[in-house]
Amino acid sequence: MRLTFNDTAFDISSSGKTFTLTLDDQTIQAEVLHSEDGKLDLLIDGKRVTAYVSSDNTRRWVTISGQTVVLTKSTGARQGRHGHHHAAGELIAPMPGQVRAVNVNEGDRVTKGQTLLVLEAMKMEIRIHALQDGVVKNVFVSQGQTVEREQALIEMEGN
Repeated sequence: MRLTFNDTAFDISSSGKTFTLTLDDQTIQAEVLHSEDGKLDLLIDGKRVTAYVSSDNTRRWVTISGQTVVLTKSTGARQGRHGHHHAAGELIAPMPGQVRAVNVNEGDRVTKGQTLLVLEAMKMEIRIHALQDGVVKNVFVSQGQTVEREQALIEMEGN
């Protein structure tokens, strides 16, 4: 299967419980140790990792260690959505959940990778990070609010 993340296409193939990810000339193998209801216990490079996965027809939301990425099935054409954003600078909820913390305000200057807010979904904590350095233009949610998948959370402006 061909998937895309942040404009980068890669292939995933499987043989039994072993998955192989190929990106350019790099290959990574992951063995599924256990899977149940969207939770995968994996062995990657000798390290045990837990991943939570949800999907629709074209996208897969994968959360590992509180970091969520959105993978899209490649069609050969460029995809319209990558990562956690709709339009440039708009961060969205990767799945339904409740806002546990909002760490920024409108006008705040943030750096790439900074945790902007924290969601709780399916008994796991999902940290939404800045995709680039910039300024928070709008905060659309507040602590305690319930959000739906793909709901706009924060709008950012680049440097």
